Amino acid sequence: MGPGSTTVAGIAPLERAGPGDLSFLASARYAPYFERTSASVVLVAPALEGTTGGPETRVIVPDPYAALLVVLPVLYPQAVWEAGVHPTAVIGRGATWQEPIAIGPHAVIGQAVQLGRNVRVGAGCVLGDGVAVGDDTELYPGVTLYAGTALGKRVIVHAGAVLGSDGFGYIPGKDGEAHRKIPHVGRCLIGDDIEIGANTCIDRGSVDDTVIGSGTKIDNLVHIAHNVRIGARCLIMAQAGIAGSVQVEDDVIIAGQTGISDHLTVGRGARLLVQSGHIADVPAEATLFGTPARPHREFLRAQATMYRLAKIVDELEALVQSKPEAPPPAVTEP
Repeated sequence: MGPGSTTVAGIAPLERAGPGDLSFLASARYAPYFERTSASVVLVAPALEGTTGGPETRVIVPDPYAALLVVLPVLYPQAVWEAGVHPTAVIGRGATWQEPIAIGPHAVIGQAVQLGRNVRVGAGCVLGDGVAVGDDTELYPGVTLYAGTALGKRVIVHAGAVLGSDGFGYIPGKDGEAHRKIPHVGRCLIGDDIEIGANTCIDRGSVDDTVIGSGTKIDNLVHIAHNVRIGARCLIMAQAGIAGSVQVEDDVIIAGQTGISDHLTVGRGARLLVQSGHIADVPAEATLFGTPARPHREFLRAQATMYRLAKIVDELEALVQSKPEAPPPAVTEP
């Protein structure tokens, strides 16, 4: 709809978009912003096609968010990377790679490391002996991959992430003895098409492997402990903590600051809502909230009941105060 000659050079939300910007309208609650926006072009969901106001030029698309994924690389093309090994990089004996490859300043590549085609290793990264990195993988600056770590293809690891460090495993000391560390000899295995956020830590296994399934996306500041197995296509958000030997099945969503106790199973398709604490297995497709976690609707009902208790207590106190005192019992002469 509108003039087909309109051009855009950037993307911005409706309330901040100006002339020359593309924006999007996917929900009716943003209609007031649409009416006042200065965007030149807006991607509009079919159900909102008749929304009044807004720019003349609007493009009706089944899913504005999906359409953005097509437009974003056109308006914001990724920087072209240059192949080559920086002269300050340290390369261990027996390390191999497939050209083209980029290894940045002060990166350290251990012995017998294997790097695939189109791998980019950022400045200051450290890859331990025997690490394997698949094709088209990018390690941002400061990533550390301990020995025993293997990454699949098309993996993105953001700055400061640490993969394959020892888990927190000790035999407690008795009668003043020191705690004894349990050696960790398992691996840290990362599948294909995975993104790992900045400063996230994924421990290696103790005697088993820690495994992250293909297609899973992990936010910043997440901790995944030893022997954990994460399924495919999971979404794990900031500050979530997953204790040792937890099994997370496919398509699970774990919201921010969620905590999962050790040796539990989280069923396929479960939704663990923000700041929830889990001390029991989670059924498949369940949506849980609270600490300890319970079904979301049950939690909301319990919270609503608790809030009503204050009013009930006030009413009871008022009733007691309004009730006239009983007269003292009559005293009869013997």
